[in-house]
Amino acid sequence: MLAILLAHALGAAIAPALVVRWGRRAFYPLAAVPMFCAVWAVADWPASHTADHKLVIDWVPGLSMDIALRWDSLAAIMSLLALGIGALVVFYCGEYFHHSDGHTENRLPSFAAELVGFSGAMFGLIVADNMLVLYVFWELTTVLSFLLIGHYAERFTSRRAATQALLVTTAGGLAMLTGIIVLGQAAGSYLLSDVVATPPTGTAVSIGVVLILSGALSKSAIVPLHFWLPGAMAAPTPVSAYLHAAAMVKAGVYLIARLAPGFADSPGWRPTAVILGLLTMLTAGWRALREYDLKLLLAYGTVSYLGLITVLLGAGGRDLVLAGLTVLCAHAMFKAALFMVVGIIDHATGTRDIRRLAGLGRRCPALMTIAVAATASMAALPPFLGFVAKEAAFATLADSESLGTTAPWVLAGVVIGSIFSVAYSLRFLWGAFAGKGRSEPSTRVAELHPPTATFQAAPAVLAAAGLGVGLAPVYLSHLLEGYADTIASDRHDYHLALWHPGLAQALSALVLVVGTVAFVGRGWLRRAVLRELSGHDATADRAYDAVIRGLDVAAVRVTALTQRGSIPATQAVILSTLVLLPAGALWLGAHTRPELRLWDAPIQAVVVGVILAGALGATMTRNRLAVVLMVGVTGYGSGVLFAFHGAPDLALTQFLVETVTLVIFVLVLRTLPAEVDPADVRRFRLPRALLALAVGVSVTVLAAFAMAARTAAPIGSLLPDAAYFRGNGGNTVNVILVDIRAWDTLGEVSVLLVAATGVASLVFRHRRYGSAPRVPAQGVGATGPSSAPGNPATPYTPAVSDTTWLRGSEFRDPDSRSLVLEVTTRIIFPLLMLMSVFFFFTGHNAPGGGFAGGLAAGLALTLRYLAGGRYELGETLPLDAGKILGAGLALSAGTAVASLALGAPALSSAVVQFDLPLAGHVKLVTALFFDLGVYLIVVGLVLDVLRSLGARVDEELAESAPDEQVGAR
Repeated sequence: MLAILLAHALGAAIAPALVVRWGRRAFYPLAAVPMFCAVWAVADWPASHTADHKLVIDWVPGLSMDIALRWDSLAAIMSLLALGIGALVVFYCGEYFHHSDGHTENRLPSFAAELVGFSGAMFGLIVADNMLVLYVFWELTTVLSFLLIGHYAERFTSRRAATQALLVTTAGGLAMLTGIIVLGQAAGSYLLSDVVATPPTGTAVSIGVVLILSGALSKSAIVPLHFWLPGAMAAPTPVSAYLHAAAMVKAGVYLIARLAPGFADSPGWRPTAVILGLLTMLTAGWRALREYDLKLLLAYGTVSYLGLITVLLGAGGRDLVLAGLTVLCAHAMFKAALFMVVGIIDHATGTRDIRRLAGLGRRCPALMTIAVAATASMAALPPFLGFVAKEAAFATLADSESLGTTAPWVLAGVVIGSIFSVAYSLRFLWGAFAGKGRSEPSTRVAELHPPTATFQAAPAVLAAAGLGVGLAPVYLSHLLEGYADTIASDRHDYHLALWHPGLAQALSALVLVVGTVAFVGRGWLRRAVLRELSGHDATADRAYDAVIRGLDVAAVRVTALTQRGSIPATQAVILSTLVLLPAGALWLGAHTRPELRLWDAPIQAVVVGVILAGALGATMTRNRLAVVLMVGVTGYGSGVLFAFHGAPDLALTQFLVETVTLVIFVLVLRTLPAEVDPADVRRFRLPRALLALAVGVSVTVLAAFAMAARTAAPIGSLLPDAAYFRGNGGNTVNVILVDIRAWDTLGEVSVLLVAATGVASLVFRHRRYGSAPRVPAQGVGATGPSSAPGNPATPYTPAVSDTTWLRGSEFRDPDSRSLVLEVTTRIIFPLLMLMSVFFFFTGHNAPGGGFAGGLAAGLALTLRYLAGGRYELGETLPLDAGKILGAGLALSAGTAVASLALGAPALSSAVVQFDLPLAGHVKLVTALFFDLGVYLIVVGLVLDVLRSLGARVDEELAESAPDEQVGAR
């Protein structure tokens, strides 16, 4: 099972390169991925009804996120459908995209990767035993279906259909996730096999089961969420043939089949599944009779059949589940084949409108034969598998114990829905292939491009399979009974067969006769009844549009209220929430009494006094630079308090961060007036002061109550031993960052990367520049490249006696140069870099680490920039900041894979020990490479900020200076 998932991941990864290299022909070798996996599924079919092979890989046991996979008869059935039909669809794509336009061909590499990836995600959903892992694959299929449906991104209909499918199925998925958590907590296990074997009970469980059921129904397009599936027909036909006939829409009914053995008798389960399923079957079957687009006709037919499958699987009972799985298999085969037939018709004639098709059967007899076979199975005509499945549905519903007295009514509804299926099946054949009374074919048919045998091969295989399995259903019966026998039921006497004399056969004949009569009399039916309901067939779609419009209006109004474009107003809303919510929670639920100490040593009071003086000075000073320095005093004072409390690592980081922050503030403030407008200072002074005091008091009180509420030993007391013995480091803070909570660190450095990119994008606006400008190679006095094309930089020519301490300073205005600063920089820069390297290598056992080392290196770069300008920055580190950031992120993320390869959990410390001839015994911890990635990200962040807020702003100021001088003259 794991090999199949990895094979699909590899296939999706190499698919774009293969398509770029071979074009559409790459789909043929890519089809081998799901094909060989399907062969494995057949070869490794469960040996008996009770065979249940499991694979468990420890991942995040604390969150019950172990990767648990399960291979049983139901997983084998669904995998064979998903992988087998997936292989045929991928093969079919090789001819389908033969006549694609340029825009589509450009997106073909990503389409191939998404299609192969979807096949793997569907397989993962099928074999996942952990419900949380199942949800991950569930949402992965949702995202991939969104991308596949929206393949024709230039079309509004495709974008709307993709968004609609994403929103509807994601909303259902979120409801399902809530139900999974409720069910898992109640059962004490998130494994499906455990939950179904010993189902929990209670009101919360019943609600959780209904929530899971709602997610399944949304995925399988059950009323009232059925409208997204017909809309998704804007996707390429291979997507419709796979996702919307055999794979994605089957995920919901698969989940119903999984849970039915344990929860079919749960309150709300059976009424929800049966009533909504029956309503879906009737509504969609009726709607299919009015469609003129062949794909939409099949789409509504799919929704109708999904309703039937939901009724059979949701009703519970061994025989009903057997019938439901049979219908599921039959539908996957004939509907995928018919969708591919429609794709061939569309390619050959350029239309899917039955009003423009006449005489196609005479022009393409082979294609018509394939369509007739598949449609016969859809209409439940013997001896096809659809007939076997429909008879099984009739027979088991008529003799159902689980439905009780409602069984006849449900059977009557299924019979009416089956009549619709016969009528729209005949309408499909007549609309696509009939001559319609014409002696000559229609214009589109007369000008068609005859389809190749390769193009027709995939639907032919599926149509033939429907006939072959229908002639010998005993083999399929043996496979399906493996899972059906796990359902609790008093009766286990139904077996699939081609003929079941009795009520089922009589109902089948009745359905075929009445369905044929309904098709023949379709004109009268349309005039008599359908016209009366024409205004009510898109109610669900209109309701969806109304909900989306309502959400848009609500979002605009809420945003207008809370986001007025004023930073002070936005900050006031955030801080007010910070004050009110914790205060309310403490008022209602605080049961502890905090104990406070003013200080541990008098020196702390002195430091606090300095911090308070800086804070008060910042509120009273109008000069912007002075305000920044005062705020810096509070930051440095906090670092001193950290040091007094025995946290040198935290103090060091605080000092470095505060210094870098001061530099960034100075770089920004040089473009602003020196002082704040007095009117702005006086405006809202009292409310600001009150809010500031309230925030300070709230945070202090909340921290005091949080410390007083502790009832157990703090986890911090366990961290030193965990850091030393499990993380192989003596510096607890650093080991927490690179091992114990490395996932958090990875997320935080990713945010840093995004922040750096955002700052650069805002400053550069039009084009992101690579690296800072460098001194020209021709020497001093030559025209050198600048950070903007067409803006040459010419250095100021120094006197003969001048000494060049920094090369980049030659390109600065002499009035801006400082010889003392340049000399000091030449001396201090190497020391700062050595200190940076020292912090990096000693950080695992002493204060420091990758973050502190990166900040120290960033300060060294900042010093070179301040002393020598933007050209000195380019001379110091002539690399693109984006590449440094990317390399750091790749190195940090790659450590996860390296740890797994060395037998340790992802992003945890793995130890490699070896002996060297001169160095002796070496103990290497993989966290060093994670820390190196953090180091590079911090350096790249500082370089990006200096390049954007520093070098770029310098250039703009230099460009504006000549204009100001001209204006002054």
